[in-house]
Amino acid sequence: MDCSSVVVCDLLRSGGMDPGLAMFIALLLGVVLVTTIPLVTVIFLIWVERKVAARIQDRLGPNRVGPFGLLQTFADMIKLITKENITPANADRVVYNFAPLLSVVSVVLIWAVIPFTPYHIGTDLEIGALYIVAVASLGTLAIMTAGWASNNKYALLGAFRVVAQLVSYEVPLVFALLVPIMLAGSMGMQDIVYAQAGMWFFFMVPLSAVLLFIASHAETGRGPFDLIEAESEIIAGFNIEYSGMKFGMFFAAEFIHVFTNAVLMAVFFFGGWWGPGALDAPLLALLYLGLKSAVIYFIYLWVRNTFPRVRIDQLLDLNWKFFVPLSIVNVLVVAFVLKILQELQIAVPLNASTNFLATIPMTVVLLLVNVAMTYALIAWLRNRGAKARQVDLANQHEDIVVAGAAGD
Repeated sequence: MDCSSVVVCDLLRSGGMDPGLAMFIALLLGVVLVTTIPLVTVIFLIWVERKVAARIQDRLGPNRVGPFGLLQTFADMIKLITKENITPANADRVVYNFAPLLSVVSVVLIWAVIPFTPYHIGTDLEIGALYIVAVASLGTLAIMTAGWASNNKYALLGAFRVVAQLVSYEVPLVFALLVPIMLAGSMGMQDIVYAQAGMWFFFMVPLSAVLLFIASHAETGRGPFDLIEAESEIIAGFNIEYSGMKFGMFFAAEFIHVFTNAVLMAVFFFGGWWGPGALDAPLLALLYLGLKSAVIYFIYLWVRNTFPRVRIDQLLDLNWKFFVPLSIVNVLVVAFVLKILQELQIAVPLNASTNFLATIPMTVVLLLVNVAMTYALIAWLRNRGAKARQVDLANQHEDIVVAGAAGD
């Protein structure tokens, strides 16, 4: 990397510092800045989530510590930090103590490839989307190792549920990610944003966006998919043996992961930082990204506080018998239609110079295909539900007849 391309490095070098040392300091400051954003943001997000949950459930939420309860999160942090740091006697100490850190690191590392503006990104990898999938899986590994290293049967059951749930939902998540990658023709995060200069991918392939939304929500293990820490079933799940700040790190990682998913949804399907004047005003681009992410984040919170928890058998049936086949069919259909559009020269190259009008024919065709798939899906679900109701009515009739015969 050229030192002159980095502002801080160029300033340090102009002051007489060695170019190598100047580049090291500039990169170090960049790493600190990128990692600080999600860690500081989570403090505010915890307050936001509590307030949103309270409004949905007709409560007040935090309102005592500080104005509007804004300092409640800091009070909770102080409480967690001052709690005794306990390690079970029979636990694998190294793995047990490393798991909370790994859970936070796995989420923070994702922010290294998130494009904040046209000119501000940690590192613009050519395989940015693949990097995100690989790094995010470390969070699952952290929870698995936490449950195993605790040497507690309840924690181990929680770890088993990680294997059954989080690993399973990675399959439709990856297939859903393939669609925007195909449309953009690149796995680079900036390339995916530039490809939406003329049209957001959400309007082309809304079904893929919904699949990614649901799969990413299940990946974080939040309601209604919070089976890995279902208090009514396995006490506190994988983190039952953790206390103090170690428990707080798992807690923070979950909140950061949810907001990170919202940012990724904005990047993959809603144009990321792209918007009017974004190329000329980086702060405006950052505002676009923040607003889009905030709306998606609110929908995540809405879902969490609205739907009841599903059973583990329902959760896995929903994934393997519904989402996985649907995501595979979706990828194959979109790839087939996209290839036809390219052969007919209806599909246009999607990049920063693509205008809105040029993308309309391609968008209309892909949207109609998505509508057709959704209609077929709804019809299939309706028929399956009707057959299930008929079976239930037949069973009820049979029970009534048996009960009547027994009474005679």
